[in-house]
Amino acid sequence: MLKLLGLCLLAGVLLAGMLFPVVGSLGVVSNSASDTVDSISADLVTTDPPLISTITDKDGAPIAYLYDQYRVLVTPEMISPTMKAALVSVEDRRFYEHQGVDWRGTIRAGLTNQFSGSVTQGASTLTQQYVKNYLVHVVARNNQVEQQKAQEQTVARKAREWRISLQLESQLGKEEILARYLNVVPFGSTIYGIAAASQAYFNTTADKLTVPQAAMLAGMVNSPSALDPEVFPEKALERRNQVIDKMVENDKLSRDAAAAAKAEPLGLATPVRTPPSGCVGAGPEHGFFCSYVLNYLARNGFSQEQLKTGGYTIRTTLDRAITDHAKRAAEAQVAKSTDGIANTMAVVRPGKERHEVVALVANRDYGLKADQFQTQFDLPSGVENKFGAGSVYKVFTAAAALEKGMGIENTMATPNSYVSRVFKGGGDKCPPAPEPNTRWYCLGNASSTYPAQMSLQTALQTSPNTGFVILEEQLGMDPVVDMASRLGMRETMATNIAGVRPDAKAKSKELRVSQTEFYKSNGGNASFTLSPAPVSTLELANVAATIMSGGVWCPPSPIAQVVDRAGQPVPVNEAPCEQVVAEPLANGLAVGMSKDDQGGGTAAAAARQFKWTRPMLGKTGTTEDYKSAAFIGATPDFAGAVQTFNDGVEPRGICVNGGPPRLCGKGDIYGGTVPARTWFDTMTRVHDGLPVRGMPAVEERYLKGGSEIRVPDVVGRNVNDATRVLEQAGYKVSAQNRNSEQAKGQVVGQTPRGSALKGTVITLLVSTGYVPPPQATEPPPTTEPQNPGQGQPGRPGDPGNPTGPPQITIPTDPPRR
Repeated sequence: MLKLLGLCLLAGVLLAGMLFPVVGSLGVVSNSASDTVDSISADLVTTDPPLISTITDKDGAPIAYLYDQYRVLVTPEMISPTMKAALVSVEDRRFYEHQGVDWRGTIRAGLTNQFSGSVTQGASTLTQQYVKNYLVHVVARNNQVEQQKAQEQTVARKAREWRISLQLESQLGKEEILARYLNVVPFGSTIYGIAAASQAYFNTTADKLTVPQAAMLAGMVNSPSALDPEVFPEKALERRNQVIDKMVENDKLSRDAAAAAKAEPLGLATPVRTPPSGCVGAGPEHGFFCSYVLNYLARNGFSQEQLKTGGYTIRTTLDRAITDHAKRAAEAQVAKSTDGIANTMAVVRPGKERHEVVALVANRDYGLKADQFQTQFDLPSGVENKFGAGSVYKVFTAAAALEKGMGIENTMATPNSYVSRVFKGGGDKCPPAPEPNTRWYCLGNASSTYPAQMSLQTALQTSPNTGFVILEEQLGMDPVVDMASRLGMRETMATNIAGVRPDAKAKSKELRVSQTEFYKSNGGNASFTLSPAPVSTLELANVAATIMSGGVWCPPSPIAQVVDRAGQPVPVNEAPCEQVVAEPLANGLAVGMSKDDQGGGTAAAAARQFKWTRPMLGKTGTTEDYKSAAFIGATPDFAGAVQTFNDGVEPRGICVNGGPPRLCGKGDIYGGTVPARTWFDTMTRVHDGLPVRGMPAVEERYLKGGSEIRVPDVVGRNVNDATRVLEQAGYKVSAQNRNSEQAKGQVVGQTPRGSALKGTVITLLVSTGYVPPPQATEPPPTTEPQNPGQGQPGRPGDPGNPTGPPQITIPTDPPRR
């Protein structure tokens, strides 16, 4: 009696299902459930499943992949007929006859299950299986509860599946449904879709699958783990041969061809694998660049979820040849196995419209294996040198002095020792300052051979410490510190003196503020021009690029183009370029820095070692305790920076004389040694064959000095306040919105900054307070495949002679109105 009652119920459900196309749900589902069915049906037609995103070099060659599900979409034409025949034979032999639900098979399965008392047959068509797989692996891929609902053995779930399948069949052709099924279904581990499976298991493409290969994959679709051919080869082989027999039964294969196919081994690729997801897959030489790409995209609106599922092709600016040169040079100077010493380099292409990052390397390899000298710290791009860049920061003091009226031929005082009565913070040997428990700031040069005065250009070449601290006294700290951010140290100056974002809850006040605030507070900190705080190698390279680009700062961009899965370009919310100092000033600074590789310059020995003869700008730097050293340099073609620093757990100095670089009690490294050698070794090779380009001409004002009209710097102010200040100073104002995480209405960029004639239009970039997620420029087509073919996996040298006109007094700022 119970079985008879069950049969009556089954008959009623099946009859209702068969009448779905005519009379709707007939009470099997409610109106709200019907709406859900319609919504899912629409999603199945219009929504593509998660796809891998591919990161490439500048030429389009892949370097890394990002994915949750390793999947590449293919169209029906890109799948071999053999694969389709094998799948239909084993899963749904009447696929081309039914309208989405095989009622005959469903009734038979229902009767069998009813009389057997258990679920032994399912009779799900490929269309129904596509619906279930889509719900499990696409809609609810991150929701286990919904995944269980999509697979529960209930009449309600089955009825919903029937209706969706019927709707799909009315909108899509059989070949499209078959292709969509094969694009969604898992084939083990993170392998999804027939294209990824063909590549992973057989190192081939879906259109070239042979009978044995297609049969093995068709046999896996319902039990990819249990039939994993690597783990259970005998089971996989048995199942493959069963599929081949089914192909014979369904007239898809002759008996002779079947016998030949069954005689073949599994023939798996060795090894069976998918490429790693993430920057580890970029390898030891390109992983640092890949990591910077992801960080850069994250700052510009791309979420991790988008990147792992969106199917983007991210063509970067990575130049493999330059990267190879830089990597080899970095390791030649400091072996990767050297304990506690990192040697990092960044190379940027100057320009007035873009600053493209072309190489980011370290002597360390990028990766997870610490015992093989690998790391995932962003050594070349992050604020990772915790000990500073030394005298490289004298560049910012020089730039601020030029803006205040100095010229590169003007002389400056360079006594061998100096006690600042403006700045405090000296050691026990310094005189006491008026405040209790404080002392004045006292310092000396690294050598007693310096003359008492020299030109600014010679000071940049030979790097006396005292002269630049005296300049800081005359200028005040604010313009010097601000100049660092303007020229390119923006991420660096936004961190605290530990090299991380300020922490409002930190016990130490120094950790609660940015480097900008720290060096401006308490009357200023004269050590800034000697850079004792954490620094980014990449941003140093971008400073050199800004100077060589006529004073135009652009974000150091690793992105050439981003396109979506349909090949449509996706805008990246990159910050626009800014004229941060007047072009004549930048040209004067570039020429002022053009003697470091010559004569008594601090980098001259390294330049001679690598037979460097091209015009360039350069500046070395060494920190007080020899825990780090740096060099920046640029030609009109390329700008680069090198930092060599202690990256170990013990803060010791670095020794380079009398043997290979090593940690020691008292160091002897200088910017003109390992950093400069790495730079010249790299750049000699990079510039090989390029025409020689000279340095820019310098206006008389920046040679001999003179007065200059300064534009008020209004970055960080509210746009209304900023507009008022600029208009009162005699400038016109144009405001443009800029998507930014800063407070709405805050000025986040200004061009030009520095100096400009009265009446000049000053463009302000005003924050919207929001960074929207990226969108394609046009709605993507719904049936286009992913790109075909994608998815394969300062310290002193010899002193120069002082030259130039008599020393001048730098004018102070005009009174504010």
